[in-house]
Amino acid sequence: MKILNIVLTAVLLINLATPAFAQDKEPEGTIALSGAWAIYPTAVAWAEGFQKIHPKVKIDVSAGGAGKGAADAIAGLVDIGMVSREPDQTEINKGITPIYVLHDAVFPIVSEKNPASAALLKKGLAKDKWTWIYITGIAASWDDVTGEKIGKPIHVYTRSDSCGAAASWAAFFGKKQDDLKGVGVYGDPGLLGATKIDPIGVGYTNFSYIFTRDGKIADGVKVVPIDANNNGVADKDEVYTNREDAVKAIESGKYPVTRKNYFFVKGAPKGIIKEFIKFALSDEGADIVNRVGASLPILKGEREKILTELK
Repeated sequence: MKILNIVLTAVLLINLATPAFAQDKEPEGTIALSGAWAIYPTAVAWAEGFQKIHPKVKIDVSAGGAGKGAADAIAGLVDIGMVSREPDQTEINKGITPIYVLHDAVFPIVSEKNPASAALLKKGLAKDKWTWIYITGIAASWDDVTGEKIGKPIHVYTRSDSCGAAASWAAFFGKKQDDLKGVGVYGDPGLLGATKIDPIGVGYTNFSYIFTRDGKIADGVKVVPIDANNNGVADKDEVYTNREDAVKAIESGKYPVTRKNYFFVKGAPKGIIKEFIKFALSDEGADIVNRVGASLPILKGEREKILTELK
């Protein structure tokens, strides 16, 4: 009996020691991410920060649009899909767990050479005028939306790839990306470039592509104010000429086309994938977001709530 007790005690001690040993073991393996252009720069920086702490972990990050990120996560081609829009119920039904990691906004733009730019900056465009441009196609010229004699047609640009920017812009009208009219252009850089070089074009792009890290608006374009209160005037708090003003409007909820950015994981996140997500939502992860400047970090209280749910 004494020998049996000794054996049972030894087994118990081994079982108690094993989890502690496993926790102390240096994480290793590979994590693959794909998806939204808006999240990509931050995810790359998160990956670099995580790998400095855990050098045995390799992280591959690729862009390609939110649609690709969602599809890749559902198909199991990547561990994390980067999706800069709200998840669809069909995606959740396929086993996706969406984890809120960042937020930002989408802004309409025109070329700085656009002959309607002065009127646009003075009056802004209310939601119904944007609807004429992007949904119904009623607006064929800049005269139609500015009420002034511009004498030029509108060239409308949208995204050709399934993406969060287009989904968020369409959601502003209560629509889907497929409902948006315009010539399709691939990626944020492409859409920004197409609008920039077309003096009578109009497009939209993510926060990080329009407001540069030094606080200025990207060269060659202007942000068109959204006349949210429909008073026919671009009020001071509706005009964003620098990054600081845009950030304040996004954080306060004043700007009408804000959005959340997500990591899509198939099932519940585990192992090094879970640890990477926890790192992204940590204080260090938030510091990286601010340093990169491509998106905005979630407020600390909300990050802590999400981290608690991950445990």
